[in-house]
Amino acid sequence: MAEPRLEAGNRISDRYTLVQRIGSGGMADVWLAEDSMLERRVALKFLHDRFAQDNQFIERFRREASAAAGLQHANVVGVYDRGEWEGRHWIAMEYVEGASLKDLISRGLSIGEAVEIVRQVLAGARFAHERGIIHRDLKPQNVLVDADGRARVADFGIARAGVSEITQTGSVLGTAQYLSPEQAQGFDVTASSDLYSVGVILYEALTGQVPFEADSTVAVALKQVSEQPRPPSALNPAVSRALDAVVLRALAKEPGNRFSTADQFLAALDAAEADPEGGGLGDTAAFAPVVGAPTAPTALAPSPPPGEGVVMVEEEPEEERGWLTRKRAIALGVLALLAAAVAVWALTRPETVTVPRVLGESAFEARTTLEEREFEVVLREAEACAPEDIVTEQDPPAGSDAEQGSRVVLTVSQGLQVEVPDTRGLPEAEAARKITQAELNPDTRKQASRNVNAGEVIASEPPAGTEVDCESAVTLVVSKGQILVELPDVLGDSEQSARAELERLGFLVNVETRDADEPEGTVISQDPGPGSTLAKGTEVTIVISTGAGTVIMPDVEGRSADSARQTLAARGLSVSVVEQETDEPSEDERVLDQAPAAGTRLRQGELVEIFVGVFVEPETTTTSTTTTDSTTTTTGPGTP
Repeated sequence: MAEPRLEAGNRISDRYTLVQRIGSGGMADVWLAEDSMLERRVALKFLHDRFAQDNQFIERFRREASAAAGLQHANVVGVYDRGEWEGRHWIAMEYVEGASLKDLISRGLSIGEAVEIVRQVLAGARFAHERGIIHRDLKPQNVLVDADGRARVADFGIARAGVSEITQTGSVLGTAQYLSPEQAQGFDVTASSDLYSVGVILYEALTGQVPFEADSTVAVALKQVSEQPRPPSALNPAVSRALDAVVLRALAKEPGNRFSTADQFLAALDAAEADPEGGGLGDTAAFAPVVGAPTAPTALAPSPPPGEGVVMVEEEPEEERGWLTRKRAIALGVLALLAAAVAVWALTRPETVTVPRVLGESAFEARTTLEEREFEVVLREAEACAPEDIVTEQDPPAGSDAEQGSRVVLTVSQGLQVEVPDTRGLPEAEAARKITQAELNPDTRKQASRNVNAGEVIASEPPAGTEVDCESAVTLVVSKGQILVELPDVLGDSEQSARAELERLGFLVNVETRDADEPEGTVISQDPGPGSTLAKGTEVTIVISTGAGTVIMPDVEGRSADSARQTLAARGLSVSVVEQETDEPSEDERVLDQAPAAGTRLRQGELVEIFVGVFVEPETTTTSTTTTDSTTTTTGPGTP
């Protein structure tokens, strides 16, 4: 069946709408999609058509996708959903906006940045290993780093889940430069194999190069099995002696010589950071060759039975130039070396027993299983993210070979409660790492702060010291720094109005008073001045006029002119008298009006007017009457 065409706009399972293709690999294409149900962006990974023909592969894929969906951790890309669309199987995953670690390495990382990212990769791997999930293809291309510096491991969908594995017997799915020696030979893959791959990632992050390169993937696989890498410091002198030792132990050919758990790897990184010269390296130093000294190949691991041990890698097909091509010649050489190594190993090996897997069992069950195989069992208790009395670690790891009667150390959980660490004042990335190391899941919330620098932790929720269930979410309250606000102009406003406006914007208001001509209660000054940009919570001073130097116009209407003049002069006002005729005797020499009106606020010395009555007697009219005996004369205005 022809492979269905994927295009932007395709609707997948009536829920996801494809936006654009964001990646492609040997097994799958990856598309950015919109999830209409939850209104979020997701990454949809579609398996290539050739895998759809392998029913056994698809069934394993389904089981292992389900197992990967249970890995909810801050440093693991979440798997949300899976399904089939027009014959193509897909997985819906968390969409991480950022760059791959491969891109960051190509741009260049500092020593501190490289170690910090690898710490986060180890935190994600530890979480998976404790649940029986082996990634099997850890590489920088499968590590995504977001804008906040949080690293997340992707592609657990092709991981090993319990006894299931997406591989054929004696073959390998993975990238040759990052495969462990046992993986390159087709042997069983364990958590130690993942830690080898993390060692390669750290090597590349520190130096910009992988430990082993060659013209073909088969040649690379041969080097993984038979050659020792140069110390990272030979390529980057800034790498410390202690860090050299950590990397080279992670790259040990024998799984038993590597770190047995991610916690051991993390502890070694912490020790190297604390003591760069490696004064306290102990056994770790044994895995660091002297810089510049020639390195001898180590003994090869046993070869698998005939028909197994073939490294399956994806390459462009080589032109046929007869049966014995260059690649086949190299492959035959590898098989010949492996056969010789098997012979040596068979003649010299001690009597050994394969260590069984007892992780997740009760201490009693684990002890019984191991003692039945004649191992000496040592129990040690430790706080871990597991129910009480459950085995969380074993050393040597499951699947490794150990001498009969040798010791197996089991770490048994004391319970599920852990204490929230104190992260106050730490940078966000360091605080998140501290929370993750405490078996908790960090989240962040931003908040403005006047006292804590931007990017540093103000507090945590729950607070430091609280006992919580392991793997609980802990919210880090991270400072956004101070929020700046422009100071408004409140000059001329009343004290009440100015105070209300400034407090609404988040300022602290300080009020002072000053004698001034301006009306009492008016803002006559502010510090800082209008337009200044200040942080919320900053103190702003406003100066209020007391009204000293101003007077209130009194009411002098009806008073005598002399009394009014004296009253106004006593208040510091200049008086102008305007005479106004009146025909009322009672209004003579009395103030009939004033300007301005009573109650007006005036500056001292300001000129005011009073209108004073001047009595003027009204004109009289005489009427005369004349008869035969007398004459009456009436004289009025206008009479001649």
